[in-house]
Amino acid sequence: MWRQLFGFKMLFALIAVSIVVGTIFYSRYISNKIAHDERKKVEMWAAALKSFFNVNNNDALPQKVINSINDIPIIETNENDSITYFQNIDSLKATQNPGYLDQQLKKLKSINEPIIYFDELDTTGQRFNKYYYGHTILLNEAKYYPILQLIIVGLFIVVIFYALRSSYRSTQNQVWAGMAKETAHQLGTPVSSLQGWIEMLKEKEGNEQIVTELEKDVDRLKLVSERFGKIGSTPKLEEKDILWQVKSMVDYIKRRAPGRVSFEVNHENLSTVIKNISPPLFDWVIENLLKNALDSMDGNGSIKVHIFKNDRDEVFIDVKDSGKGIAAKNIDKVFNPGFTTKKRGWGLGLSLSKRIISDYHKGEIFVKHSEPGKGTTFRIILKK
Repeated sequence: MWRQLFGFKMLFALIAVSIVVGTIFYSRYISNKIAHDERKKVEMWAAALKSFFNVNNNDALPQKVINSINDIPIIETNENDSITYFQNIDSLKATQNPGYLDQQLKKLKSINEPIIYFDELDTTGQRFNKYYYGHTILLNEAKYYPILQLIIVGLFIVVIFYALRSSYRSTQNQVWAGMAKETAHQLGTPVSSLQGWIEMLKEKEGNEQIVTELEKDVDRLKLVSERFGKIGSTPKLEEKDILWQVKSMVDYIKRRAPGRVSFEVNHENLSTVIKNISPPLFDWVIENLLKNALDSMDGNGSIKVHIFKNDRDEVFIDVKDSGKGIAAKNIDKVFNPGFTTKKRGWGLGLSLSKRIISDYHKGEIFVKHSEPGKGTTFRIILKK
């Protein structure tokens, strides 16, 4: 499903990029065409202006050409760049502000190369006029439209990606919740049956040790069923001592670990650490981290749990092992559903752990440090 979604995202992105690129090229073609036409208009305007100021010319056509160009700012200068005439420039500002025309001239110089007309009466070729001009509103819109479109399409792509991601995560959540609840339902029948057999064994003498061990295992199965049953629904948070919860899980794993694995819990002289948690789910997270640490050491090494607080009353739980470590390329994948480097397992433990800490306890869980051959440290942060 993830591959299909990724493929759809890539196809959508390619289509969007193709549309934007095509629009940009077409807009540049249009803007260049408009710019060419505007230059032709300014050339006609300059020629008409020259003709209009010719004392021997009584034709009304130059006046019409001059008046017809009312949307292009134009400034005429002599060969020394002294302003001699202007059109479509704010005359009121030019009158009130002596430096206004110079500012406009500087602006027009940065936009287009000037059109130059030499004085026909000057045989030396030293006298001429320059005509600086700007852009019309239409040309500016044609130039900046692709940028606006790029921003709109970019926002559209972000919204679509976010919607697809949210849809995928929602579907994924429903699948995991459904699997978890079905597992809890399936465990219910054999657990009830085992409880019945235990009651029958209690009636006969000599089965005390067997009954005791069976009850422990049945209680364990009930706890597992309860954990799975809570996935997908909002669990009830209770005030619990984090130190006790962590130590009890360490003791539980320690009794089932090989003798060559050492365990250490350091809590910096903290007597109690009270936080609102869901005990079955929180214990599940600690158990997952401890089991992963055991699996990474092949029966020989050390597991250290460090619990401490900061000034903001946040609780930090570091689970450090001396195992094989995690390759750098896999660190970002360890919490992905289905990802595992083990020969057995479905790769759901860390994914569910992240969901329990992030969604239900509003905290964080991540790989603080890992180095192949030297071990891994996972960190849990429970917020205030």
